[in-house]
Amino acid sequence: MENKKELRNWLDAFGLDHPLVIAGPCSAETEAQVLKIAHQLKDTDATVLRAGIWKPRTRPGNFEGVGALGLKWLQKAKEETGMLTTTEVANAHHVDLALEADIDILWIGARTTVSPFIVQDIAEALKGTDKTVLIKNPVNPDLALWLGAVERFYTQDIKNLGVIHRGFSTYEKTRYRNNPEWQIAVDLQNKFPDLPLILDPSHIAGRRDIIHDLCQTGLDLNYDGLMVETHYDPDNAWSDAAQQITPATLVQMMKDLKIRKEVGTEVEYNNKLNTLRTQIDVIDHQLIENLGKRMKISDNIGELKAENNVSILQTKRWNEILGKMILEGEQHNLSEEFILRVFKAVHQESINHQKKVAQMQGA
Repeated sequence: MENKKELRNWLDAFGLDHPLVIAGPCSAETEAQVLKIAHQLKDTDATVLRAGIWKPRTRPGNFEGVGALGLKWLQKAKEETGMLTTTEVANAHHVDLALEADIDILWIGARTTVSPFIVQDIAEALKGTDKTVLIKNPVNPDLALWLGAVERFYTQDIKNLGVIHRGFSTYEKTRYRNNPEWQIAVDLQNKFPDLPLILDPSHIAGRRDIIHDLCQTGLDLNYDGLMVETHYDPDNAWSDAAQQITPATLVQMMKDLKIRKEVGTEVEYNNKLNTLRTQIDVIDHQLIENLGKRMKISDNIGELKAENNVSILQTKRWNEILGKMILEGEQHNLSEEFILRVFKAVHQESINHQKKVAQMQGA
């Protein structure tokens, strides 16, 4: 897929002076619910009403959507409010039903993006339409798989394309429901800067209290829009209650977010500089997280050494690590002096952790 300006045509057509905002409930529950939320969003920054119609859940037994009936509710919401509509499609049959209901934007979910077979079927079902298709990142951090899904739609002559960053599953427990792995989205932006990038903070967060901060990071990284799950009674939503916010909260959040505009050479310079600095902030945060994980392992090693009466300092092991890191550092254009300074500090902190564990064991 070539990097072409035409990929942005559908987004530029809105003529917005702010990022695209897609908002609405995780799931369409009742006609009254969909219409009430749509009317509450009508005069806000939200341009597109979202609602899940088919809701494949990780485990069976949970609410899995109202099905095709909900498409009629979205149609009615569009008629009454003038908002565009969007929903997730997971197979060719969903596509046919969504096209019949004249849904404006279709999105491909993370569980679908992982399967080239299903993506190909959906892309072929959409061939010849002018609908906009947004592709969520796959469940696992795989940039090639994400781009591959985009390319499958592009080769079916679907040019109104964009991607949604909703975070990645991880076995480790973190503060996020889905770890953002910002660097993957940044790499995608660098490869295809004309491919619109939308942030889904709701699925990254898994809880409403950090949605604002995620949105700000996305805007600082020049994302083109936000998809925020919005419900007038979030605590009683039928699915993903903890990550939804009220329309009133969305309105206030959009007022509080700092949105940079590219106007003039100096402003453009500052915007680019701030974007690069935000990328550094993201990586620094990852460094701290990884160092914290490393020290937890050092604690475990300290316990094991204490139980077996083994000395904390293992010179041979330390020299092996240092030699290996110096060689790896050279491959990343990092000087030996820098590697020595960093890893000596890391090693000393590791020794401190192990000493503390040994003292506690001996207490």
